[in-house]
Amino acid sequence: MLAPLVLERRLDSRLWGGTTLGPWLGLTNPPPQLAESWQVYEHNRVTHGPHMGETLGALARAYGSALLGRTSYARHGAEFPLLAKFLDAADHLSIQVHPDDTYAHTVEAASGFHGKTEAWYILRAADGAGVYHGMRAATSRTAFAAAIADGTVLDLLRLIPVAAGDTIFVAAGTVHAINAGVMLFEIQQKSDLTYRVYDYQRRDATGALRELHLDRALDVSDYQAAPAAIIAPQPIAAGRELLVECPYFRMERWQATGTPLMATTTGETFALLTIIAGDCQLTAGGTEIDLPRGSSAVLPANLGAYTLETTAAAQMLVCSVPG
Repeated sequence: MLAPLVLERRLDSRLWGGTTLGPWLGLTNPPPQLAESWQVYEHNRVTHGPHMGETLGALARAYGSALLGRTSYARHGAEFPLLAKFLDAADHLSIQVHPDDTYAHTVEAASGFHGKTEAWYILRAADGAGVYHGMRAATSRTAFAAAIADGTVLDLLRLIPVAAGDTIFVAAGTVHAINAGVMLFEIQQKSDLTYRVYDYQRRDATGALRELHLDRALDVSDYQAAPAAIIAPQPIAAGRELLVECPYFRMERWQATGTPLMATTTGETFALLTIIAGDCQLTAGGTEIDLPRGSSAVLPANLGAYTLETTAAAQMLVCSVPG
């Protein structure tokens, strides 16, 4: 039986990053313009225990379905299929779009990535903050390309106001952007394929305009009117709600109820646990791990029963591969 795995974060500064995420994660000396913390990713290394120093990807290859679960192993083989991160936007992100699996596996086959469908859980949102999510009304490749060229592309997109606690589903092909004043958790397919459509004429560190990827963006964009962006949570049991489910991932929100939370990994899938409020102590198979706010743990598929002792205000997001 594999023990729970806690991984070293990968921290990434970007020109749109802010000053909120570092203190929220409890970092004493965060990098400037900290934009993203990649919490769970195949190249992240285990921080303690018998597998300390090994990458999550190496463990997936070594242990296969014992770590990943029967469902994930049957679909994806010995690779960890999800990427979980926090993002903090002090400025608007570029207008962008991600490809689906078919496009990624053909045009972008050399990258080794899949397509990128993702979901966001909003942790903080400033007054008036929002996100762009898909087309306001059905349009065409030609009309969309013309709007990019003449600088009116934002007029074609739907701007959605957001608040803490909202869940937003972003299917591959959905043209989108996170705007200034939003901090969120993101669960996604294991991919970093992003095609920039529009970037507010911003320049990189050398003074050059940041690169756009228009041909590929036009290839993969969905030109239909976008479906609803915000998904209403569905109660499952006391203290548990389903936030989103698609073929690639499932995400639940668990809330402290005053008694220890007891759950089990069944062998079908791993669980990816991320604390978004309060503190938690994870106990499984004789192992105890303290998980403060902003920490994540991978619970292997063959772990079995585990217990979460939480503070009164604790909340966590639990992601997995749906059966």
